[in-house]
Amino acid sequence: MNESLTLDDLAAPLRALRLLAVDFGHLPAPDVQVSTIYPDRLELTFHRNLPDFETWREALGVAPDAVVYREQSDGRTRVLKASADYAGTTLELTGYGDVRAPELVGGAA
Repeated sequence: MNESLTLDDLAAPLRALRLLAVDFGHLPAPDVQVSTIYPDRLELTFHRNLPDFETWREALGVAPDAVVYREQSDGRTRVLKASADYAGTTLELTGYGDVRAPELVGGAA
C-alpha cells in the first residue's frame, strides 16, 4: 500500500475487538493482531493451546468443518485455522499445539 493509513482506517477490526471484549470477555485471552497490511482483519492466535482455539470457535459459531488443519515444524506442531465475518471485519482464528509423539508398544525405545 503506497499511502499511510490512519487509525480511523483500522476502525473495523478495532471495533470488532471491542465487541469481542464485551461479548466474550470471559473466554481465554488470545494474542491479538491488527495490521496496516490487512486493515480489515482481526487476528486471534492461541499458542500451545488448541482447547482455547476450540472454545472461541464454538463461541463464534464457526462450524468444525470450516477449520483447516495442517502441521508444521516437521510434524511437531498442529495448526488449526478458521475465519469468520464478525462486526464488519474478517476474524481469523489460529491455534497452535504440540503433536504428541507416538507411544511405543511393549516399552520399546
